[in-house]
Amino acid sequence: MSAAVTEAPTSSEKTGPREGAFGNAVALACRECGHRVDLGPFYACPECFGPLEIAYEFPTVTREEIEAGPRNIWRYKALLPVPTDIETSPNTEPGFTRLLDARNLATELGLAKLWVKDDSTNPTNSFKDRVVACALSAARELDAKVFACPSTGNLANAVAAAGARAGIKTVVFIPSNLEHPKQVNSAIFTESLVAVDGNYDDVNKLASEIAGEEEGWAFVNVNVRPYYAEGSKTLGYEIAEQLGWRLPDQIVIPVASGSQLTKVDKAFRELIELGLVEEKPYKIFGAQAEGCGPVATAFKAGTDAIRPVKPDTIAKSLAIGNPADGIYVLDIARRTGGAVEEVTDDEVRAGIVLLARTEGIFTETAGGTTLAVTKKLVENGQLDPELETVVINTGHGLKTLDAISGQVGAAATIAPTYDAFKATGIA
Repeated sequence: MSAAVTEAPTSSEKTGPREGAFGNAVALACRECGHRVDLGPFYACPECFGPLEIAYEFPTVTREEIEAGPRNIWRYKALLPVPTDIETSPNTEPGFTRLLDARNLATELGLAKLWVKDDSTNPTNSFKDRVVACALSAARELDAKVFACPSTGNLANAVAAAGARAGIKTVVFIPSNLEHPKQVNSAIFTESLVAVDGNYDDVNKLASEIAGEEEGWAFVNVNVRPYYAEGSKTLGYEIAEQLGWRLPDQIVIPVASGSQLTKVDKAFRELIELGLVEEKPYKIFGAQAEGCGPVATAFKAGTDAIRPVKPDTIAKSLAIGNPADGIYVLDIARRTGGAVEEVTDDEVRAGIVLLARTEGIFTETAGGTTLAVTKKLVENGQLDPELETVVINTGHGLKTLDAISGQVGAAATIAPTYDAFKATGIA
C-alpha cells in the first residue's frame, strides 16, 4: 500500500482488497464535486482535490437486526465500511457507552430535558476508540504494515492500544507540550511515541510528509481518513437508539477538526433515509475554546472563510488551528439552525467542575468546553431550554489533570480531632 497515492489506480495496477472488505461501502465520493474513485488508501479527489468520503449502497436494515448485535459499534456494521466478519478480528470493541439522564445538570442550566452521551468509558477513555476501530479494519484490508497517526492525545492513546491488541506496529506523533497523562497513556501501549516540537498542525504536516514517503503506513487521519471518520457516525446511531429510535431536538458537539460533528449529522440523515427513525428537525451546535476557535469566529462573522489560528488553550484535544472539516461544520450549523460558539479557558474549567458536581462525570477539557458552551448557548437564547438536548462528553478528566488541579483540592487540613472538624463548618 502506498500512502502517497491519492488517485485511483488503473485497472492493470489493481490488486484490491478481498471481496466484501468494506461491507456495503461501494466507492469513495468527493464531498465537493461528487466524483467517485474505487475504495482504497485515497483521501483527496483526483479531479478537484476535495476530501473523499465513503459512499454506500445500504441493504434493508431493521431495528431488530441492530438490537440483536453486539453491545459495541459493530452492531452497526452494516452501516460502516467494515467486513461482515469484523467481530472475528482482534480490536478494542468500543462503543455503546451510556446515555445519562442528566437531571441535576438540567436543573442547574434551566433545561427541561438533558442527556449526556458519556464516551469517557470507552477502552482508552475517549470517543477516538470508535474511529480508530474503523481505521484499523481498513488498514488490515489494505495490508498496512504500520498503524500510525498525528494526534492531540486521545487519538494517540486509541491507536497505540488498538495496534497492540491487533498485533500491528504502531507509531504515534504528538506535540511535545501535550498533557503528560496523555503521553503516558500512549507510551504504555507502544515504544514508538514521537514527540514533535510544534503544535498539532505542525505534527499533522509531518505525518502527511511521512505518509507520502513510506510504503505500507496507514495514517488513520491521513490516507485512511475516509474510513476512520465513519466511526464517529456510531455516536449518532447510539444516541438515536438509546432514545428509543428517535432523534434529539438539539445536540452540542465539541469541534477540533470538525469531523465528529459532520459524521453525527451524517448518521442522523442515514437513519432517516433508512426509515429507522422518523424525520424531524434537529439543531446541531459546535463548541470551541477561544484560544482555538476559528470555526466559531467564522460562524459569528457570517463567512465561509475559516482563517487558521495558532492554538493557545488548555483544551489541547481541540487545538487544531486549521480544521479540515470546518467549512462543513459551518454548513451543518446553519442548515439545522444551530450555531458554533466559543468559551474562555476559565469557562472550560468551570464546565469541568459543573459536570462533575452535578452528575459525577469527570470530563477532560474538551468536555468542559462543550458544557461551558451549552451554558452560554442557554444564556444567550440560542439553545431552546424547552427542547430535548444532548451533549457529548468525548473523554475522561484523568487525561487533563493539569488543567483543573489548581481549581480544586482539600477544603481544609485539620488535626485528627472532632473539634478541629467542627471548626471547619462543613458539618
